[in-house]
Amino acid sequence: MQTRALKVDGAWEFTPRAFGDDRGVFLEWFKAEVFAETVGQPLTIAQANQSVSARGVLRGVHFAAVPPSQAKYVYCPKGAVLDVVVDIRVGSPTFGEWDAVQLDDVDRRAVYVSEGLGHAFVSLADGSTVTYLCSTGYNPAREFGIQPLDPELELPWPADVTPILSEKDAAAPTLRGAAEQGLLPTYADCLEFYATMRG
Repeated sequence: MQTRALKVDGAWEFTPRAFGDDRGVFLEWFKAEVFAETVGQPLTIAQANQSVSARGVLRGVHFAAVPPSQAKYVYCPKGAVLDVVVDIRVGSPTFGEWDAVQLDDVDRRAVYVSEGLGHAFVSLADGSTVTYLCSTGYNPAREFGIQPLDPELELPWPADVTPILSEKDAAAPTLRGAAEQGLLPTYADCLEFYATMRG
């Protein structure tokens, strides 16, 4: 499995080695030892989620309060999505910056999103399926969002895809608005939390 750090500190891309023949394909899309060596800690899995989306469905930008927030290991076993990680940690050297990876059933990459980062994706094909391994369970009282079409973020949504948002995501504040409301995690709090997990 190949790994690559993304531009946003705390996010990585994982590309498995796939073995194909006339029967189909076999691959290991998550390996605990590779993950721990890359990230510096094991992934505790408290919940596994799955979504199926029509072309154009845009989910995010989602994040959870720190601590404990919610880290995600994101994989697309069917279809294709453009997956985006946003640094929303106030005080971070890369605050407001993002990186994007296409997740699909061809290259079969996965993306890890650390606690305190924002996450979103847009479906590029009907029936795109996304599976998430989550470090904590869903806690609606501590879950927040940022408007994924915030013009200041300039996220790289494809021009040929008409975005379809939930009412909740469409009504979410901009990054600036979320900061003014005190919703965003701080970089200092995130670093302190990361240190407790790494011992």
